[in-house]
Amino acid sequence: MTQKQLAQKGTITPEMRTVAEYEGIDPGYVRDCVSAGTIVIPKNKGKTLCRVRGIGKGLRTKVNANIGSSPYHMDIHSEIEKLHAAVAHGADAVMDLSLGSRLIDIRREVVRESPVMVGTVPIYQTAFELSSSRRDITDMTIRDFLETLRSQAEEGVDFMTIHSGVTLQALKSLSSQRRVLDVVSRGGSFLAAWMRKNNRESPLYEHYDEILDILAAYDVTLSLGDGMRPGAVSDATDCAQISELVTLAELAQRAWDKGVQVIIEGPGHVPMSMIHENIRLQKSLCKDAPFYVLGPLVTDCAAGYDHIAGAIGGAMAAYFGADFLCYVTPAEHLRLPTVEHVVEGVVASRIAAHAADLARGMGYARERDKAMSRARKHLDWDRQTALSLDPLKAKSLRESSGIGMDNVCTMCGKFCAIKRMHEVL
Repeated sequence: MTQKQLAQKGTITPEMRTVAEYEGIDPGYVRDCVSAGTIVIPKNKGKTLCRVRGIGKGLRTKVNANIGSSPYHMDIHSEIEKLHAAVAHGADAVMDLSLGSRLIDIRREVVRESPVMVGTVPIYQTAFELSSSRRDITDMTIRDFLETLRSQAEEGVDFMTIHSGVTLQALKSLSSQRRVLDVVSRGGSFLAAWMRKNNRESPLYEHYDEILDILAAYDVTLSLGDGMRPGAVSDATDCAQISELVTLAELAQRAWDKGVQVIIEGPGHVPMSMIHENIRLQKSLCKDAPFYVLGPLVTDCAAGYDHIAGAIGGAMAAYFGADFLCYVTPAEHLRLPTVEHVVEGVVASRIAAHAADLARGMGYARERDKAMSRARKHLDWDRQTALSLDPLKAKSLRESSGIGMDNVCTMCGKFCAIKRMHEVL
């Protein structure tokens, strides 16, 4: 049975207890929310995870890091280094989005090595394997896709992005308007091309029940992909995006009916003025299912600094109710990220998640900020470093200043306000 089915029977599983202990909440609350679909615990039935985490209502905002090779760069060691860097800097999950001839080897190694939950997008493997056999994604059969799905589930993947909401209706909505950028989702573009060529409904929508049966068998959490997400702020909250979201709400209910845990994916590029409405719409239509957002990026013009644009949007989205932030790196839109880019992306998203949790009044965040303020009052530099969201960088900056054992910093020196107030009070 899946975590959801067990919760519906009133069972508190070991995973639910672990989530409750980490969050400092009642295990019964976790069970009730898993039963209702407002919390998910992505954990493949056949896999032992060191860090079981919950995503959803009333829990800390979680952060995902995307890693994976491209056809231009297929270095398994580099991707495992990215995995370890992401985990070391606080990522709660990783998604392996590999393409290329070594994608299966890389995914298997990521699943073996990762102490956190692992996600994938199965249609990427299907598309690459079709290409390798001189077939196009538009030649895909449902059997091609289901074979990929089953093999990844057997390997221990914990959650999967599946774009079953990219339908003929969504494509019709897209065609009825003039987007600046049409479809920026790789999976969404695959299915749009398939439907155009075959003049038929998407096989991932038509055969949705078969997909659910496989996911339920392994208790793989379904992350319903947003193939029509806006890739430009000018396209945010348009008919194509909302049409797909309405379909995702229907698909979420069908998944719950089969005992499958569900995450809803969201945009994308969204101006700050629209973030609250996007979260409100998703939560309302999808009955408070956990919401997983890419960024969102609040401007299209931050190339090289998209991790900052994404952190701004992520902080706002999480404050308004998003549950799971997919990081954005400085390399977004430009190249395959390096290990250093992964670190910057994870830390930026963790700052966004922490800031949102603090604003939402979560005790863990409030206590950490208070502890940091007390450490600053006492000029306790070791404690300040330890409480930082990136202790390694904080320590490096402190040591590089050349201040030595002095208890101030090189900004103010003997004119330090805190030191002066110690003398005054």
